[in-house]
Amino acid sequence: MIRRGFVLLALLLLASCSLAPDYHRPETPAISVYKEAASTPDDQSAAWSPAKPGAADAPRGPWWQVFNDPLLNDLESKLVNANQNLKAAVARYDEARAGVGVARADYFPTVTGAANTGRQQLSDTVTNTAPTTLYNATSVGLDASYELDLWGRVRNNVAGAENRAQASAADLAAVNLSLQSELAMDYFMLRGDGTSQQTLDETVTAYQKALELTQNRHNGGAATESDVDQAETQLQNAKTMAEDVRLKRAQLEHAVAVLTGAMPSGFTLPPATMGDQQAQEKIILIDPGVPSALLERRPDIAEAERLVAAANADIGVARAAYFPDFTLTGGIGYESAVFKNLLKSSSLFWSLGPSVTTPLFDGGRIASMSDQARAAYQETVANYRQTVLAAYQEVEDNLAAIRQLDKEHESQAAATAAAERALTQAKNRYTGGIVTYLEVVVAQNTALQAELAFVDIRTRQLNAHVGLIKALGGGWMHNSF
Repeated sequence: MIRRGFVLLALLLLASCSLAPDYHRPETPAISVYKEAASTPDDQSAAWSPAKPGAADAPRGPWWQVFNDPLLNDLESKLVNANQNLKAAVARYDEARAGVGVARADYFPTVTGAANTGRQQLSDTVTNTAPTTLYNATSVGLDASYELDLWGRVRNNVAGAENRAQASAADLAAVNLSLQSELAMDYFMLRGDGTSQQTLDETVTAYQKALELTQNRHNGGAATESDVDQAETQLQNAKTMAEDVRLKRAQLEHAVAVLTGAMPSGFTLPPATMGDQQAQEKIILIDPGVPSALLERRPDIAEAERLVAAANADIGVARAAYFPDFTLTGGIGYESAVFKNLLKSSSLFWSLGPSVTTPLFDGGRIASMSDQARAAYQETVANYRQTVLAAYQEVEDNLAAIRQLDKEHESQAAATAAAERALTQAKNRYTGGIVTYLEVVVAQNTALQAELAFVDIRTRQLNAHVGLIKALGGGWMHNSF
């Protein structure tokens, strides 16, 4: 009899099925080339330092080394070890992995042990054939139950947990990449602000000397009172701009501190400017590769796709609720009214047998749960496709930014040089008494704004390259490595 039961159990397990739909990665529009990649000026390539993507499954760092900046490398290593948002993402991943273990436990029987003792009094007003109505009872035993996974509920539940764990791993990679990119961008903005601050400090010094010179000329009758006022206005405006840049730099330094797990009050970065490492600051030629590779490289796309797979498995779990649950239960133990007889063979009791529960009426609960699972699946599909579209947009945006900023960098360099020449001429003409001080003021303003715009473009160039590396999923390495 027992042998027949095991044979029947084996047949049931072999015949068990999964009610989840066959999973296929959702389709997305296919493109063969990035629109903006084809617009890169050919004459720029000779001045660029090439970088290429690593394999899709390669570690996503240390991509920042393509910029060849030791201080940036040091900050990025601190971020990996100390950033609290990254540690939270690691904890979420550990939680998801533990969830897989919880789901897999349903593959095995549940066994519980129990022991109890007590004194009982039976009612005399109820029919009772026992010789005595007052007695002691002590028992020890084991109870076991095992769900026969005929409809794939357990398997789909495990599949869903595994897919969510994989999604959590991709989320960890996405958080890591995002924080690394944010740190690099903040660092380059710090460098840019350092350059702007240096320019403004030099401008303040020059304007101070110009004011003194104008005051002396006014005292000698060679300049008007309005010339002095204009010179002082220039000086005070430059001081205001310099202090505003100091504020921006301080806030960026605080942001870098938090990203690297340090208290802002005790964190200081040495002053740095764009010119400090000009030899290393080469424009990086980043080959974006074929667009289809983006689906494999972006961790947020991988996360969204795994959530679709998890939602697909959830449909199978919901559908299984329509069908009967088959459970094998059993128990064994000893029970006695006298403790000394507890472990005798005559005190042994046991039970073994299957049980079946099936839904008959639930007010539409199961149907609604099934509809809910299908709707959740459609939501994840839409989220996946939106993530893919946003990824392509980020790549195109940064490719366009790199191309346009290259042109801006070239034209602004020419504009800055021209403004400096015009300023020199205006100073000479004013010294010779040919023009009023207003022409000098205008030339000074033009030269200062041109220089600050040049620094801003340079900062945006570097950040556009960081943005492109992030948009492509990280993992870019310098060819000379």
